[in-house]
This record gives sequence, structure tokens and C-alpha cells, in this order.
Amino acid sequence: MVGVTPDVRPMTDADVPAVMRLEEALFPSDAWSEGVLRSELAQPSRHYVVAHDPAAPGPGGIVGYAGLRAVPPQGDVQTIAVAADHWGRGIGALLLTELLGEADRRGARDVFLEVRSDNPRAQELYRRFGFTRIGVRRRYYIDADAIVMRRTAPGPAAPGAPADEETAR
Repeated sequence: MVGVTPDVRPMTDADVPAVMRLEEALFPSDAWSEGVLRSELAQPSRHYVVAHDPAAPGPGGIVGYAGLRAVPPQGDVQTIAVAADHWGRGIGALLLTELLGEADRRGARDVFLEVRSDNPRAQELYRRFGFTRIGVRRRYYIDADAIVMRRTAPGPAAPGAPADEETAR
């Protein structure tokens, strides 16, 4: 259904099989293993979520997933993925909004990520959310470079610095 917005909820162990099917379909040359995903879920510094659409075909109705590593003052988007048949519906933005909210709740002011150099759609999503390019990691992926991006959360000015209306709380 095109008009339905999926629910975003924490990923559970029960979601792993459905997430692994998406992982392998979307990232065939460098998919994570089930062991890596389960290890990520077990880490207290991690926050993994799924986009769940009960109307979606397939097991569990999982149409996307995302993960964050947050060790204040820094966070790292570990992964964001949306089922190809759900692209263009705002699910990636929904997942990224959740990750950035969690980064803020955990005090991770700077959030970093790597994005494939051959994925302009994802790069544009990140730019819309305030990420800027800060570097390139050559051959980071098996078949592509990674563009490294950073987003610094707005917040209060440093002590002694003049505050402006956009950063003052």
C-alpha cells in the first residue's frame, strides 16, 4: 500500500531473519553475517530499529532497518536499508530521523557515516538532513569508495561565545 507509513520500532532477535533477507538482497557483495547483526544488537552502545508495515508481503512485514552506534559525543550511522519495492516512500528519512533522535538523546552531537560513492540517492537523503562530505575512503566497499559525511547537531553556543537565535535554547 502506497499511502501507509510503517511503524518504526526497536529491532528484536525475532526480526533478524527478515532483516538478513533484506541485507542479502540489498548488499549482495558485502552483506553482514547474521552473527555480526546479532552481535550489534547485543551492544549497549547500539540502537537498531526496523520499519514495519503489516500490509507488506513477506515475513514479518519488515520493509527497512537502521542502526546507530552512539558513544558521546560521537555517533555513527552503522546502516540504513529499505526494501527496493518501498523506495521513494520516505522510509529512509523516517529511519534516519529515528537514529538522529536517538543520537541526540544519548548526547552524540556529531554523527558520522559512510555512504557508497555510487549511491547518489542516499547521498542526497543525508544532505537533506544536514550531513556534509568530509572525506573519501578508497575501496571501503568491495566495489566502491565510501564518502564520509558528518552532521553536527545544533545546540547551545560554547561557554563565553555569543549565542544566536538558531543555536540558543
